[in-house]
Amino acid sequence: MGLNIREIIPRKEIEISDLRDKIVFVDAYNMLYQFISTIRQPDGTPLMDNKRRVTSHLSGIFYRNVNLLSEGIKMVYVFDGEPPELKARTHKIRSESRELAREKYGEAKQEEDIEGMRRYSSLLIRVDSEMVKESKELLEAMGIAVIQAPGEGEAEAAYLSRVKDSFGVVSQDYDSLLFGAKRLVRNLGLAKKRKTVSGWQEVRPELIELDKVLNSLEINLDQLICLGILVGTDYNPKGVLGVGQKKALEIVKKYKQPVLIFKSVEEQIMSLSEKDKFEWQEIFELFHKPKVINTDFRFGKADEKKIKHILVEKHDFSEERVDKQLEKLREFKEKKKQKSLGDWN
Repeated sequence: MGLNIREIIPRKEIEISDLRDKIVFVDAYNMLYQFISTIRQPDGTPLMDNKRRVTSHLSGIFYRNVNLLSEGIKMVYVFDGEPPELKARTHKIRSESRELAREKYGEAKQEEDIEGMRRYSSLLIRVDSEMVKESKELLEAMGIAVIQAPGEGEAEAAYLSRVKDSFGVVSQDYDSLLFGAKRLVRNLGLAKKRKTVSGWQEVRPELIELDKVLNSLEINLDQLICLGILVGTDYNPKGVLGVGQKKALEIVKKYKQPVLIFKSVEEQIMSLSEKDKFEWQEIFELFHKPKVINTDFRFGKADEKKIKHILVEKHDFSEERVDKQLEKLREFKEKKKQKSLGDWN
């Protein structure tokens, strides 16, 4: 779900190689949802092992991250901790959406509508505790750092991107900007091509820089948070009735102060249904002062034996394909070692 301010913020396409030797904090749940929703069979069925356990997330973590590691990107996956109470509303909406999608998927299956099955199955996504546990194990076996956030993973990632020597945050959600991420990289975990209504479309990583966003919109971070609340965040998904991205920007620039901004739309907020009404101060505080910690992390060495145990022995991945990727990783490590030795000569 998340915040949508795509129309009004500046961005630029980048190459994956632009992130070489850079540390990035990955919004782990966001990335796992990407893998589960996009790595699927033509009819929308997720990848599964012989025991019918979903493996799309493991496939994404391994194959796509091997490519990123081979480009020299240093990733730190940040996992969600305890969500704020306000997030319960979003969870309820997602649960209701899944139930509706389950019905629609069943109808499409009866009618042998492959396209419908593919579309509705992507809405049945759910990341459970076992998936999270195995994801952490595989990431660490690959030498990728893992952090457990005390609260929202994207808030922790944004905070660490500011206080650590790093490049920024990797996520599809613009909420990271409201949490103060200095740079946001989107589309990093996606496949290079995506099927759309008009055909196959190339997907390229894009970079959004917070300073450039604020300068371009001529607002400060507090005002950006207000803009997000007006449009709708995970804490108030409906936003304010009749207020889109451009209108929200007009309101924020006109009234400037949070109290005056929300006073100007008080009537629209009160006209929302009971379940959609919100206290803006509460949401503002969650973005302004999220629950975060300054924690250390370390990058380990790839444990090939453990990787193969998780993927091949436990989940029936092709040993030949896994070996090819591990070889790719070894080649990168060897080149890096030779380059380091060359630097000393």
